[in-house]
Amino acid sequence: MKKTATSLFSLVFACCVCGSWGQQPSTPPAQKPAERESEPATTLKVDVNLVNVFVTVTDAQGAPVGGLSKDNFLLKEDDQQQKISVFDKESAVPLSIALAIDTSLSTRRDLPLEQLSAKHFAHAILRPVDALSVYAFSEVVREATPGYTSDLKRIDESIDHIRVGAATALYDAIYVVSRTLDRRKGRKVVVLITDGGDTISKVDYKEALRSAEEAEALVYSIIIVPIESSAGRETGGEHALIQLSEDTGGKYYYATSTAQLDDAFRKISDELRTQYLLAYYPAQHTSFSEFRRIEVKITGVADASAYHVRHRAGYYTVKSDF
Repeated sequence: MKKTATSLFSLVFACCVCGSWGQQPSTPPAQKPAERESEPATTLKVDVNLVNVFVTVTDAQGAPVGGLSKDNFLLKEDDQQQKISVFDKESAVPLSIALAIDTSLSTRRDLPLEQLSAKHFAHAILRPVDALSVYAFSEVVREATPGYTSDLKRIDESIDHIRVGAATALYDAIYVVSRTLDRRKGRKVVVLITDGGDTISKVDYKEALRSAEEAEALVYSIIIVPIESSAGRETGGEHALIQLSEDTGGKYYYATSTAQLDDAFRKISDELRTQYLLAYYPAQHTSFSEFRRIEVKITGVADASAYHVRHRAGYYTVKSDF
């Protein structure tokens, strides 16, 4: 009788578990950042995969800080401390870079200089293990370089053949290049050269941001400002790029001259050479949020409070179905 009761209990338990999994919903749509904390319990999916966090540390003068050890980092997910399982200094992890150049009508005067600076950047940053793809965006997004490559001759030719278009599909460009990076391994970087305006995109800011976050891509924005005090500047677009860069762990730069454009590329190159990789397996979670927030702090060094730490804001446990 005891054996029969045990078997009956096992059968009922198995049915309940199967029924619970059968009610799991499909991947939810993209959401506004403010809604990240209000997901229903049925969307919870525990992702036990390793979470990669690429971290840039700079000093009070903005210079990259190298030489830190694993013990100098404190990592938290949703305020819960995590064990760092993988640590890599001055990351040797291969780079995949999507270089997206705004070729809309508003940038036509500066395009030749942007092309020249972009080629200098590619030659300075790429190693044989790295790869770069060039994109041009106006009213449409075009891949100038077929696929990702470390062939500098192909990259130079792709940049040289970029032509001016009309409108600006900035958010479409971020979305498209992020989707291509999502399929790649290693460090993933988006470098945008744009005046910050968006006039014709099919996707909105939230979708562009989420696509970059899901791809684990760091977004570096170089905002071209031909006339710094121009009343015609698209300040709303600039602020959106600034926020997107910060949320993904990248950075933004303003460039009003060729020298500043070259300097922005140099700083991006320096940062990418001195990043740290922290990776961890998330501890057991009770949160029902679809978005997990990441926090990294420096500890155990003098003047740690003077250091500035940049990394992605967090990650999604469920990928979107755009």
